[in-house]
Amino acid sequence: MQVSQLPKSLKPQLIQANLDQARFSKPSELAQEAYYQILDPETLEVWGFVAIDNIQRGPGLGGIRMAKNVSMNEVSRLARTMTLKNSAACLPYGGAKAGLVIKDPDHIFNSSLRNMFFDKYADALFELESYIPAPDMGTDEWDIQTIFENHSNKLGKEAHHRGGASRPESKGGIPIDEWELTAHGLFSAIKTMESIDETLNLSTANYIVQGFGNVGAPTALKLQEEGATLVGASDINTAIWNPKGLDVRLLNKIQKEPGGLCNYSLEVEKSFSSKNLDWLLEAPCDILIPCARPDAITAKNVDRIQCRYILQGANTPSSKPVEYYLHHRRNIISLTDFIVNAGGVIGCAVERKISIDSSYAAKVKKSGIRSYVENLISNTIKKNILEIQSQIKGKNDYIFRDAATELAMGRILTKEVWL
Repeated sequence: MQVSQLPKSLKPQLIQANLDQARFSKPSELAQEAYYQILDPETLEVWGFVAIDNIQRGPGLGGIRMAKNVSMNEVSRLARTMTLKNSAACLPYGGAKAGLVIKDPDHIFNSSLRNMFFDKYADALFELESYIPAPDMGTDEWDIQTIFENHSNKLGKEAHHRGGASRPESKGGIPIDEWELTAHGLFSAIKTMESIDETLNLSTANYIVQGFGNVGAPTALKLQEEGATLVGASDINTAIWNPKGLDVRLLNKIQKEPGGLCNYSLEVEKSFSSKNLDWLLEAPCDILIPCARPDAITAKNVDRIQCRYILQGANTPSSKPVEYYLHHRRNIISLTDFIVNAGGVIGCAVERKISIDSSYAAKVKKSGIRSYVENLISNTIKKNILEIQSQIKGKNDYIFRDAATELAMGRILTKEVWL
């Protein structure tokens, strides 16, 4: 992408508001708010989408996903997941999500072009007061910092409640990826399951990570430190499998190099090209950890999955019907995304409250900000899993997602806050 190819400006255009009004049946407590497309008003080229799903608990908080093929459907589904995630974690936020359609992302990763683009994108987001952006796949804390500074200039002040969350630590933020907060939540979830399932022992378990990136890579390290063995890993380039184990530290070293996991030089038993990455999901393991795009596990491969637990590091890696089949026909427990990968949004919520509540900020800083956030993530996810497991007992038709959804929906109405 050349500078001349950047949009001259970007604006949000309302696609439809109150989408549930057109449906024959609608859950009034989860009415959808509004969907927007982000376009260049001069050329009418669409550069992305924003879905503000529900704001009953507060403004919609959710990440910006950047990829070649992000769709409105994907963004809207993720926004609903964020509504449930923020509610289940008892955060004072609703759900939202953004997607940027970047046809040639390799060029926009150039720092100067990237900053120029996100400054234009921030102009569009400034018009959406009920959306709070955060990093997601393809974006990072510095992108959010660019948006934050754009809004600071517009508001004429450095301290404000606009411009997003999860900014760099050096700028007073809580960086989700640098502090590995989502991975910390996933690890807390599987440790909780180990405490209540006497047949699960992480020191002897093996696991597979689909999407060895900002979430998958640190999760793999945390599990290895417990004694678990990584037997499969994939990124956008390749998938590799070795039942004897893969070197997690080497994978972490090469995962950000050109070619990614293709650079793995040690023994593997099977490897798959970029066209067949999903075959890795079918390999035998104790814990399968999908950390990539939605719909990794569908009706097409559900009968080939060979694990005991699915730890959902990605948002919407499967659907309720698929998870019902896994539970009742395959005896595979799928730990729902909006419960177990909530570490990132919890960090975002703490960052925002620190900026507006001096007494809270003093309390958090006294404990140590990172330590406070990690403890809050662990306690929140552990408490939710224990409550969900207690609800499942004695209900043969229930699955983890049923109880998780019931828990999240109930908290939308109570507006309880745990910060």
